[in-house]
Amino acid sequence: MPLAPSLTTAGMQRHSLTSWWPVACWPQVFNKLIRRYKYLEKGFEEEIKKLLLFLKGFTESERNKLAMLTGILLANGNISASILSSLFNENLVKEGVSAAFAVKLFKSWINEKDINSVAASLRKVGMDNRLMELFPANRRSYEHFSKYFTDAGLKELSDFARNQQSIGARKELQKELQEQMSRGDPQKEIIAFTKEEMKKANLSEQAMIGIIWTSVMSSVEWNKKEELVTEQAIKHLKQYSPLLKAFTSQGLSELSLLLKIQEYCYDNIHFMKAFQKIVVLLYKADVLSEEAILKWYTEAHVAKGKSVFLEQMKKFVEWLKNAEEESESEEEEAD
Repeated sequence: MPLAPSLTTAGMQRHSLTSWWPVACWPQVFNKLIRRYKYLEKGFEEEIKKLLLFLKGFTESERNKLAMLTGILLANGNISASILSSLFNENLVKEGVSAAFAVKLFKSWINEKDINSVAASLRKVGMDNRLMELFPANRRSYEHFSKYFTDAGLKELSDFARNQQSIGARKELQKELQEQMSRGDPQKEIIAFTKEEMKKANLSEQAMIGIIWTSVMSSVEWNKKEELVTEQAIKHLKQYSPLLKAFTSQGLSELSLLLKIQEYCYDNIHFMKAFQKIVVLLYKADVLSEEAILKWYTEAHVAKGKSVFLEQMKKFVEWLKNAEEESESEEEEAD
């Protein structure tokens, strides 16, 4: 087959990387070739990976053209983001070739698609948390990454990396909290640790209460029987109510917790009938206020299990409203 060699590393080198054709034309050529010769599809990605390992053998102009071409190929789905692993080569990273190449590549990719498409592709192959590896170990920090790519005009990529770092930090914190609970560490120590970590990671109380809720509910193996899991949940949550209370000092935090409870009970079918009892327990433990519960009931709930949970809460909400009215009447009489 006379056309096949043009898809090999040697073939691309021989053509001097688009020295005689515009970069934008090459993806069309590859598409036509791969459609015509299906056997080329499997090896194409491997050839690109090999090509990227030898970036130092090309001139800066050729590297820039190859980066633009690779970005277009990624955007069109001709290759997967797994090819980026070649850029983590120690020698390429050390000499700054990888980072410079990545700038041109991501600009081309984002120009063809958008940052959301890029992010989805990176997550699909587990590259979303590896972008820091474009830099040597002593410069592998979000601050350096952010400055480098923001200065290069890729603030959206910088923001994506920051979000990934935040997600990673939250996962680590959640894991550590689960381990502390499993060990049976004193809640005073857990609270102190959590507040310190919240400060370090610059997390809001609303974000923190979500992490704590997930940690609390993940630290125990739940009974599979619906009639037994409610009793188990009440006992477990009663134990950890001081921890939840320490991070619901704001109305928004209480609402965040209520939404987390609603989503959890909906996503875990054995908890569908436990929602009302959990909310009442946390109300009695002074974790949730009547204001937050009423706001959730009237306007702040989400669609997940809405009709079921609102029906469960109907009588308790009526009781709260009556208690509130009686309290207001007593205050007026006192005046």
